[in-house]
Amino acid sequence: MMYKIFRRLKKYLMAWILICASGSFLNIQANAATPQLQGYVMQVQMTPAICALDVSKQKQRQCLEGYSLTITGLLPEINRNECTTNTSATLSPIQAKVVARVMPDESARIQLWRSIGGCIPMNSSQYFRMVINLAEKLKIPTDLTSSENKSVKHSALKAQFLKLNPSMSGNSLRFSCQNSKSNPVLTEIQVCYTVNGQYKQCSSHIVSNCPSSFLIKGTY
Repeated sequence: MMYKIFRRLKKYLMAWILICASGSFLNIQANAATPQLQGYVMQVQMTPAICALDVSKQKQRQCLEGYSLTITGLLPEINRNECTTNTSATLSPIQAKVVARVMPDESARIQLWRSIGGCIPMNSSQYFRMVINLAEKLKIPTDLTSSENKSVKHSALKAQFLKLNPSMSGNSLRFSCQNSKSNPVLTEIQVCYTVNGQYKQCSSHIVSNCPSSFLIKGTY
């Protein structure tokens, strides 16, 4: 009698072990399949250049009010193609006013959040607070906010950034240019961050297309 009970208990025990092992395996698979956030890339737009080169944007607030720089996004680096969300992008009036200093177009902010919010481990208010914190931390060379057009060397501009931001490395920056009448014009700077907001080396797919020297279009 005891032998039969023991065999039955042993059978139940083995079944339970198999169930637990199976569950653990599924959890491991699920965790392995879960995309991991690698960091962020902040896109700093050279507003005068964009307003001059892109006619469709000339009536946007940043062009009409003569912004020298705007932030178009803090994009998550994640191995996932779909990041859309339907969660609210509404900010309090006070926060919206603060964010507008670097991201003046409200519709663009909403569109940005809707396109990436699904991959951001925070709500929209927290996300835009992070944008502001990083923007305030980043020191900008005066050449980028001058009222005059300036021709600069790629290496010199990078050196200015590194001098103003000691914790940054040269690999944390990427410059994007666009040709205007065969002259390369700086249109965007990309800054790479860890998930905790520290400067990091940009991933290999984030590249600079600017030549050794290019033009910075002055404010107007």
